[in-house]
Amino acid sequence: MNIKAKVITAKGNINVLIPRQKTPGLSLPTLSHGSFDLGSDAAQNFTLVTFYRGLHCPLCATYLKELERLTPDFAERGVKTIAISSDGQERTQAMADKIEAKNLRFAYDLPLSLAREWGLYISTSRGTTSIGIEEPALFSEPGVFMVRPDQTLYYASVQTMPFVRPAFREMVGALDFILANDYPGRGEYSGAV
Repeated sequence: MNIKAKVITAKGNINVLIPRQKTPGLSLPTLSHGSFDLGSDAAQNFTLVTFYRGLHCPLCATYLKELERLTPDFAERGVKTIAISSDGQERTQAMADKIEAKNLRFAYDLPLSLAREWGLYISTSRGTTSIGIEEPALFSEPGVFMVRPDQTLYYASVQTMPFVRPAFREMVGALDFILANDYPGRGEYSGAV
C-alpha cells in the first residue's frame, strides 16, 4: 500500500493522507511549550492536531475556545492537543490571548509547503476581515487530525472553508467508544476500486 496518495491538479499536488499510515513530519516552535515534534510528542493514545486559518479568522477563535475548554477532557483520555497555523509568533500569541488559552498548546510558523503535505487547502488573501484584521497573502484552511503515538494517522478532516468543522465535544464522546473497543482507523484502503 502507498503511504499516501497524491491527487494531481492543474495547479499543483494535494496530498491525501491515508489512515494507519505514517503522517508527514511536524516540528514547529510553540508559544510556551518549547519545540513541538509530532514524532516524539509521547501522547498516551493520540495527538489531536488542529490546523486553523490564523488570527484573522473569527470562526477559528470560537472553535479554538471550545478546544481550550475541552483540552482537559481530551487529556483524561490520553490525548494531547495542539493548535497550529502559519501565523508568526506575535499573531499566534494574540490568538492564544484572545481565547484565554491555559491548556491548549499553540504552534506557529507552519510552512505552507508542509501544510500542503498534510493535505490542507491554501487560500489567498481577501484583505481585511469582518473583525478588522488583515488576512495573510496565503494561509491554510482548517484541518483536524488524530495521530497515534507511532505517528500513524487515525482520523482526518480537511476543509476548504472555515464553516461547519468537526465538533470537539462529539470527539470526546467518540474517544470513549474508540478506546473501549480498540476501534481501528477507517478509510485505510488505497488500492484499485
